[in-house]
Amino acid sequence: MTETEPQPIRVMLVDDHTMVRRGLATFLMVFDDLQLVGEAENGADAIRLCAEILPDVVLMDMVMPEMDGAATTRAIRQRLPQIQVIALTSFKEGELIKNALEAGAIGYLLKDVSADELARAIRAAHAGRVTLSPEAAQALVETANQPPTPGLDLTEREREVLSLMIEGLNNTQIAGKLTVSPSTIKSHVSNVLSKLGVASRTEAVTLALRHRIVS
Repeated sequence: MTETEPQPIRVMLVDDHTMVRRGLATFLMVFDDLQLVGEAENGADAIRLCAEILPDVVLMDMVMPEMDGAATTRAIRQRLPQIQVIALTSFKEGELIKNALEAGAIGYLLKDVSADELARAIRAAHAGRVTLSPEAAQALVETANQPPTPGLDLTEREREVLSLMIEGLNNTQIAGKLTVSPSTIKSHVSNVLSKLGVASRTEAVTLALRHRIVS
């Protein structure tokens, strides 16, 4: 390599599946301007390795045991902000995409991406440009347009009351269980219905189960 030729973009892979890493490594070998410099199979290894080899771009799996891709991305970006991270995953849920981008990922691609598209995304990330797969962009738009999840404004006590409503207890039984007066419970139930935007206990219970408002 002469001094006038640009240095290849140094890429690191993070994925808990060996076969996925093998496939991606084969992808990268096709392009002269991309160089595979390291691989990690979990978040902790990825953070340690990044500090050692200082890649330009990391291809990051989002769903991994112990430490997920978003947490790993956040840790890398906080410590080594010059390293760009592209989320590369099989999942296109809006929440997962939002978490990845909030953690500092500059791109979000699905694993069925073509070699050329992946190479373009790596070059774009290295230049500081965002790349989202069409599915990821669509999911983000849909997530942004969704009404907020019901029940976020419930107090801890209202959540307790709602849990007992789900168990089928009436106001007197709930009052006995929480050792407060039935009138206090009546007030809590009224607040729960109001905050959930429903007219009856049955609707409140149905909504709570559908949205997993209480564990």
